[in-house]
Amino acid sequence: MRLDFILRPAVELYSASAALLAAVWCVTAPQTLLLTPYSGWLLALALLALSALRLKQGVRILCFRRRVRHLPLWTLSASRIPLLPNALFLGRGFRWLPTHTQRLYLCRLPQCEHWLRTDRPSVSGGDPLLHGVELREGRVTLPLRDRPGHTLVLGTTRVGKTRLAELLIAQDIRRGDTVIVFDPKGDADLLRRVWAEAYRAGRESVFWLFHLGWPEISARYNAVGRFGRISEVASRIAGQLSTEGNSAAFREFAWRFVNIITRALVALDQRPDYARIARHVINIDELFIDYARVFLPGHDRQAWDNVVRIAGGITEKNTPRNLQGRDSYVVALEQYLSTTRLHDPILGGLRSAVRYDKTYFDKIVASLLPLLEKLTTGKIAQLLAPDYGDLNDPRPVFDWQQAIRQRAIVYVGLDALSDAEIAAAVGNSMFADLVSVAGHIYKHGVMDGLSQTEEKAAINLHCDEFSELMGDEFIPLINKGGGAGVQVTAYTQTLSDIEARIGDRAKAGQVVGNFNSLIMMRVRETATAELLTRQLPQVDVLSNSVSSGVTDSADAQGNIGFSSNT
Repeated sequence: MRLDFILRPAVELYSASAALLAAVWCVTAPQTLLLTPYSGWLLALALLALSALRLKQGVRILCFRRRVRHLPLWTLSASRIPLLPNALFLGRGFRWLPTHTQRLYLCRLPQCEHWLRTDRPSVSGGDPLLHGVELREGRVTLPLRDRPGHTLVLGTTRVGKTRLAELLIAQDIRRGDTVIVFDPKGDADLLRRVWAEAYRAGRESVFWLFHLGWPEISARYNAVGRFGRISEVASRIAGQLSTEGNSAAFREFAWRFVNIITRALVALDQRPDYARIARHVINIDELFIDYARVFLPGHDRQAWDNVVRIAGGITEKNTPRNLQGRDSYVVALEQYLSTTRLHDPILGGLRSAVRYDKTYFDKIVASLLPLLEKLTTGKIAQLLAPDYGDLNDPRPVFDWQQAIRQRAIVYVGLDALSDAEIAAAVGNSMFADLVSVAGHIYKHGVMDGLSQTEEKAAINLHCDEFSELMGDEFIPLINKGGGAGVQVTAYTQTLSDIEARIGDRAKAGQVVGNFNSLIMMRVRETATAELLTRQLPQVDVLSNSVSSGVTDSADAQGNIGFSSNT
């Protein structure tokens, strides 16, 4: 590596001019140089070559000086975005080498400050030096084989994360992959761009919009309607409750009661949704009675008739204290079951729930009811608890298995600015559903149950402001989803946003550690910047300095008293 000082006068232009003048002299007056005309032409050609070389070197210095002061703005129209067969196009740039570190170090020296002064700020923003230390930029790409390792994009506000997301989403759409975009804010510009790219690629027929802010035009989605194991429903709902302090115990109670309700609904051939679960959490008596009416005749044909007969004799006086306020059929069922040996886990779970004092039961599920009421209030309830039998509702109902099979383009706007809690609850439920679907695809493939077969397709998941969506459900998605073809690209501002959302430094490190590719824009937090800088190798830089020394003469009788060197 040589000392390449780019912020200096372009002295090469002086020698280029001198060589050019000498070449003209050799051609016009060779006799004055004691040359023949033929020799004059030969020497002139050599001087012209020297002039061209020094001119090229001088122009290079001028270009460097201009770039480090004013970085030109580079733009790319949507129609010109390249679609590479084996790589993802990221933009223009260059590989950073020790040479660039050397140039940057020299440009930061105090004596170069006057070369960097400008009255006109760079239109592209940022520090022009970082791009200005290299003149020849080319395509920067990410190999497609690295994408299953997931990609993390870090950058502070208004530095281009969303524009980068549009660039990557456009390529994924044109490649024909499944594309799922999570946008907590519900940015209308991003939505328009996703739709435009779907239309440009001829895939508008598989574009689905789910938006909590625009329920009138949104597709419908049952966040708890599809599951691999029944217990997943309770985990998706109870997972949104607080675990701080004493809340952890109430969260476990909520999980158990939701699980009891879900098992009973599935046994009754009813698809779980937020509305049904909320209704039965408020009044579990109805579900207990409905399940018993279906189950008991299978055990004893006269069982339900006996329950009806017992219920006719129930009064307030012969009702046990813990069943005060319950439906008379609940009291009758308790009396009947206490004298009959029946072993059914679902009926046993419902029975244990109704045995609680009603006032006490309402207290232990008090943390669950506000969440369920938010999810089932207003027009949002129609999105999250769709009526599959309503033929007059033109809004489609989708699930992730269907979307992946059709290689759909799904835009999910969660309207977090209006209600962050609802956005997080729905987003995390979707992530949990995706993890379940990914596990099914990993074991059985995309087309399981269908006659046709298909190779594992890429599922590109773009999560803008993903720290707002972070939860325990997201960790297994990036930890194990790659085996099913899930490729996560997450966009956020700082590492602290992830830690603050999760509330645990170790888990935050676990999340960041699962991203194999890192794209970093301008950041303001030192810890975030060090995520990149600590992974870079240390290199030595060259510098020049002036030193001088003085040495006394050893000959006291001589004429030389000392010697010096510089």
